[in-house]
Amino acid sequence: MDYKDKKGEGEVERLKVRITLTSKIVASVERACREMVSNAKGRQAKVRGPVRIPTKVLRHTVLKTPCGEGTNTYDRFELRIFKRVIDIECLRDEIKEITTMKLDPGVDVELTVES
Repeated sequence: MDYKDKKGEGEVERLKVRITLTSKIVASVERACREMVSNAKGRQAKVRGPVRIPTKVLRHTVLKTPCGEGTNTYDRFELRIFKRVIDIECLRDEIKEITTMKLDPGVDVELTVES
């Protein structure tokens, strides 16, 4: 997709970037999304999102007694994984400026670029 530059000098290549943020802590993901979207809007990039992907819940049930005899009592553990997707359409030079930020520990970022 080619779009004309604001100055009309020529054609500038704009890229579609899909950013996927994943974490076990929902506040960290929301904070990173908010900061990334505000960075992109500040640079006049087209932003779609953040789209909230359904929470993945991993459940693990464990027998409490070590030997296995006696009353069967269980512990139930859960791990919730929160995921957000942001689509940004911007110039090639702006991608690094938009995505450069300090993230909380435990937030995973996946960047997919489509030209």
